[in-house]
Amino acid sequence: MNKLFIILSVLFFSFSCTTKNNEKFNLKEGDILFQDSDCGPFCESIEKVTFGYKGSKFSHVGMVIYNDSNELIVIEAISEGVVKTSLHDFLNRSFDTKNNPKVVVGRLKEQHQNLLKKAIEFSKTKLGLAYDEVFDITNNKYYCSELIYDSFKFANENKPIFELQKMTYKDPATNKTFPIWDDYFKKLGVVIPEGKPGLNPGGMSKSNYLDIVHFYGKPEGYLNQE
Repeated sequence: MNKLFIILSVLFFSFSCTTKNNEKFNLKEGDILFQDSDCGPFCESIEKVTFGYKGSKFSHVGMVIYNDSNELIVIEAISEGVVKTSLHDFLNRSFDTKNNPKVVVGRLKEQHQNLLKKAIEFSKTKLGLAYDEVFDITNNKYYCSELIYDSFKFANENKPIFELQKMTYKDPATNKTFPIWDDYFKKLGVVIPEGKPGLNPGGMSKSNYLDIVHFYGKPEGYLNQE
């Protein structure tokens, strides 16, 4: 009986601690979710040439909004276009070694919170638009980073809060284009936009406008691994 009591006590204590820790963080509308996705060669090539907050390797990003039922969901640009995704589905795409979602939360600093309402409203007007398969920031299509970039640029009176960078599709180890991107752009029949302006989730996660406020799990490359 004593052994059983001890075992049950340990299990209850562990569950209580875990629940308590999870409740310490409250996700808010306008939070930006940086994700280390496990999508194969495409994500690997992105993560190999871009580095995020403290070395984190991010390959996707979305923004938290409320739906019509007042539930927190994610608006994001994926292959199907600009869509709404349940928070559960977003968080359950990839996991770290402790089986926690490889998602990190960025939140606008207090002095920039006034941008949230307009950014959220802008992003919702883009629902249903096609995915930007050629990563062109001048067309009326969106890839994941581009949607967040344009939303906050609009909210900030057309002044970007995330920096555009020269895109690269080359393996830094060989200085040659990743085969996956060679095949991808050949099928589309377009020239690889090497050096064209664009942005990625990693670079965005280091914006001075953001605070990194929560780790659901640990992304690959994160330098402060516990």
